[in-house]
Amino acid sequence: MPQRRRPRLGSIAYSPRKRAKNPLARISSWPAIEGSPKILGFAGYKAGMTHAIMIDYRPSSTTAGQEVQVPVTVLEVPPLRVCAVRVYKEGPYGMKTLTEKWASNLEKILARKLPVNRKGGSSEDKLSQIKEEDFDDVRILVYTQPNRITGTPSKTPEIMELGLGGGTLSERLEYAKSLLGKEVNITDFTSEGAMVDVVAITKGKGFQGVTKRWGTKLLMHKNSKHRRMIGNLGPKRPGYVRPTVPQAGQTGFHQRTEHNKRILKIGENGGEITPKGGFLKYGDVRNSYVLIHGTVPGSAKRTVRLKEPSRLQGVEITEAPQLVYISVESKQGA
Repeated sequence: MPQRRRPRLGSIAYSPRKRAKNPLARISSWPAIEGSPKILGFAGYKAGMTHAIMIDYRPSSTTAGQEVQVPVTVLEVPPLRVCAVRVYKEGPYGMKTLTEKWASNLEKILARKLPVNRKGGSSEDKLSQIKEEDFDDVRILVYTQPNRITGTPSKTPEIMELGLGGGTLSERLEYAKSLLGKEVNITDFTSEGAMVDVVAITKGKGFQGVTKRWGTKLLMHKNSKHRRMIGNLGPKRPGYVRPTVPQAGQTGFHQRTEHNKRILKIGENGGEITPKGGFLKYGDVRNSYVLIHGTVPGSAKRTVRLKEPSRLQGVEITEAPQLVYISVESKQGA
């Protein structure tokens, strides 16, 4: 009788599956784009999900041009404030900070996160005298404004770095200087119908068994004492348990990136999208919002980061998707 074979259960692509160091996702690289200088990322708060009816924009779909019901995720995206400009120089060990300039009108709320110099940075002269051949990249530091939001209990802003793309290095530097101390909005980053990558920390589920964590098959009912376990830990040699053997451990609260999510709508009035009674575990949306086709990682209230797509795929559309109906029915009984 031939040996029965099957693909292994569970992906080890992200192993070791440890808890994320911080509930704010990290983005280490930014894609290159063409055109005038612009910011390559943004951040918002996950309010919840609802459903919408739209005209199917996918030409190869069996329902192309027809009304279809789709799940959508609502992100509240209040403006981000630019607090610093940072210039990098490429070295033998990667990018190294050459100099940076902090805004002079920093808000008092930022002091909850780090010591604030309300008089601005001391490297203004060096930043103004720098030439294009002296640096290799320029980015901006921004922080969130949780005091504008009802959904999150946090009073501490999150500080993150955003890449800049398009134009020459000198044009990016001048663009970054023009943003220093000002607010940037979601419309400065993307538009309706565009694709984005979503980076966030998934829901934490704590210490879970091997079946929930890796999806292994239940043992038969005649097995001694246990069913939700693996048959054995591996062969006699080598004399250790290999890391590919599914075992129990931390599940969830990992950083994950979902590529190519479609922006269906960008709105200014959050009241038009808030369901009756508010979103579960979040409340009312009071600021600008974004509707994203499908799901995004993380629980309600979690900070979700958006960035320009690095593996752009799918249908390219030049106009916003046509939404027929967006449900605002109460989610309290869900």
